[in-house]
Parts: sequence; C-alpha cells; structure tokens
Amino acid sequence: MASCVEELHFSHIHIPVTIDQMIPVLPAGPIPAVHGSRLYLSNLDNMIGARVFTPTVYFYKSNYMSSNRKSVTKTLCDALSRVLVPYYPLSGRLREASNGKLEVFFGQEQGALMVEAHSDMGLAELGDLAVPNPTWAPLNYRFPNEEPYKVLDMPLIIAQVTLFACGGFSLGLRLCHCICDGIGAMQFLAAWAATAKTGTLVTNPEPCWDREFFQPRNPPKIKYRHPEFMRIEEGSSLTMSLWKSKPVQKCYKVSQQFQAQLKSLAQPNDMLGCSTFDAMAAHVWRSWVKALDVKPVDYELRLTFSVNARPKLKNPPLKQGFYGNVVCVACGTSPVNNLIKGSLSETSRLVREARLSISEEYVRSTVDYMEIDRPNRLEFGGKLSITQWTRFSLYESADFGWGRPSYAGPIDLTPTPQVCVFLPDGSAECSGATVVCICLPGSATHKFTEFFLCLKDLISNGESE
Repeated sequence: MASCVEELHFSHIHIPVTIDQMIPVLPAGPIPAVHGSRLYLSNLDNMIGARVFTPTVYFYKSNYMSSNRKSVTKTLCDALSRVLVPYYPLSGRLREASNGKLEVFFGQEQGALMVEAHSDMGLAELGDLAVPNPTWAPLNYRFPNEEPYKVLDMPLIIAQVTLFACGGFSLGLRLCHCICDGIGAMQFLAAWAATAKTGTLVTNPEPCWDREFFQPRNPPKIKYRHPEFMRIEEGSSLTMSLWKSKPVQKCYKVSQQFQAQLKSLAQPNDMLGCSTFDAMAAHVWRSWVKALDVKPVDYELRLTFSVNARPKLKNPPLKQGFYGNVVCVACGTSPVNNLIKGSLSETSRLVREARLSISEEYVRSTVDYMEIDRPNRLEFGGKLSITQWTRFSLYESADFGWGRPSYAGPIDLTPTPQVCVFLPDGSAECSGATVVCICLPGSATHKFTEFFLCLKDLISNGESE
C-alpha cells in the first residue's frame, strides 16, 4: 500500500521579484455605504482564529504574447472593480469597536490593493508546482514592516500579479478571514474569475451579507462545554518538541485506493460508520502522536477541525449567497496512551463524534459563548488542528480566462507546526487523491512517514474487523 502514498518535495529556491506598481482598486459603481458607514461582524467572524489574512497563490502557465502582458493586470483590476460593487464590504477596512469586537468601517481609506510585479525567472525554474512552498513568499505582497496578524486598517483584499519571463504568471491573494470563510472565499473568487473571463459582472449566487443572522441570544444560552476554546496548561513534552527547532514541512499525495482501504480499516463497530475524513484525520493524529513520542502517556490531547455549519442551519435557514464565517470548531480528546495503543477504529469514532456534535444548537451556543468569554489568543496546548481544503473548489473557481491554474492553494505551513492541511490534488489527471501537508520537527519526520505510510500493522492488529 505504500505505493499508494507518494511523498512530494518542493524546491528550495530564491525568487527575485520586482514590484512595478501599486494599484488601488475601488468599486466600479455606487455602493450602499457612505463615508462613516459601519457593518456588523458576527461573533463567528470575530473568532481569534479568523483575525488573519489567508494567503494563497495561483499559477497560470499561459502562452499569451509579451505585448499583452499588461492586459493580465488590467483584466484582473477591471473585473475586481466590478465585483466590488456587490461585494462592497471587501472595499472597507476593519476597526475595533468600543466593545472590543471588529467591524467594517468606510472611511477615507477604501478599496482593494492590486500589486503588479515581475520576475526574470520562468515558471519551470520554480520546480514542481504541486505542494505549498515557503520560498513562494515573495509572490504574496506584504507591506514593509507589516506586523504579524495585523488586520486593522488594512485593505481586506491584497492581490499580487507576478509576470514571469516565460509568459506565465501567478496571482498571490491575501483575503481577510474575518470577512469570509473558505466557502465564502471560493464564492467571491468564482465571481471575480467569471467576471474577468466574460468581461461582464457575474455573481451566481448573489452575495448576501446579513451578519446579524448570528446575533447572540439575550440572555446568552451556553449549552455545551466547548472544549475547543478551553485553555489547557501544557503538561507534556509536546510543545517543547514542536517549537524548540524550526519545523519541517512534509507533504504526501494519498491515492483514492489508500483512502478507501484506510476507511475500511477505520470503521467503528457500530451501524453509523465513518467518513473518509474521519479515517484520514484519525490516522494522521495517531501517526503524529507516535512520531513525536509525547509524554506523559496519560496526558489529554485534542484534535480540532472546522466544520461547515451551513447545512445544520434550518430554523431559519441561512440565505443563499451568504459568504461570512459559518464554521464551528469540532474537538475530539484522547489520552496519549489511547492514541498509541488503541485501535484506528476507536480514534475514528472520536473524530466522527466530534464532527457530528456540530448541530444548529451548537452553532448558537458557540455564538453565545463568544459573547460572554471570547478567547483573545490561540490555544496550542496539547493540540493538532486539521484544516480540510479538499471541500473547496480551488481549481474550478479560479479560471479567469487563462485556463485552470496549475497550482492553487496555500504557500507555507511552517509558521504553524501544529496544523495539518488536506489539499485537493491539482495534477492534470484529477485523480481524486488528497495531498496531506504537515509540519514536524526534523527529528520526527522519518517516524511520521513510517507510521503514516504503513497500513500493515493496522491489518495485522485486526482493525479491519
């Protein structure tokens, strides 16, 4: 089965990039906001984990003539300007209200930012465009001396077009997570791309703001413990192992065949069964804990992951086209020893239970919890977080008229060594494989690869029963 998992590598290169111009992009027509207008952001938008920019990059191996190079930037700017009319909140700025929450404000500084740049390199010199690569950082614009995690008074869309010597180009995009979750970002991206491709405004569905849908109840009703937000004192070797040395990014292309067999082995001994995500998340969690050799073995660990709550909301349902944050953080817990010595099916049951615990009432309880006790820092104690990008239409949404991108996704995982990302396979075959990217200390990479690739031990232990 190891042949069904391929370790992917990235090139360690330096990309020389020259910034040519900075272009403010304003809505192309009137918008329903004037100077001094404010827009409410929900407690889900205000989560500490959403107070970031999500950097992504899209590569296009275009064959356009050099005389038309400037038309790429103009096409993208013109389309963005049109799309910013219905998506006008993205032309505002974030500021902190008197209650400490964020809101969108329309003041003197408005609009998105488009940066045009060029590189004397060709795309082929970047190596295989298959997995996130930290050396792509120059393809996403950051302001000089920009503070980490700064979101206040920043353009909510920062885009960089980098024209390569070969005729190809990249689109680096930083989109503020407070304004939209992954599904909302794909909705916006698809509208921008379709507008660029057709030359006329395309919004399907029509964007819906309506953040008041998630107003907290009065009085708030917190009906769950919400372990995903609880602070856990670090009483294990985990944090020291992860942060004492620079993490190494490892990526694996996992075939549908491997995933299917893993799912079969991970089935709990009940009638409910488990999903492919349950099986993959359980296998990654167990392999991670074994590779890091976490001590003590009775220490309680957490696995967290985001769940799209849109299908859960029925009373009333969420309006079509809503592009704000509609995710809840699911949390499974287990002592180290159970993950090491227990079965894959037992761990997959924990993941399934966490996933299925997200209900309409859980969403409302999360909103109310954030109203009373909003966390002001990310908690890493005893935790691995898995982000599932396979559900996003990254490639399908990003055809601006130059075809499907050869790569679409994040740039760098190494700043967050307790995060694992599941990405769609972007290869031309569209094989249905999943790319698993995770950051580990260099000393643990070999062990993780060994545990992750090997299903023989699971089969010999009778976990398929």
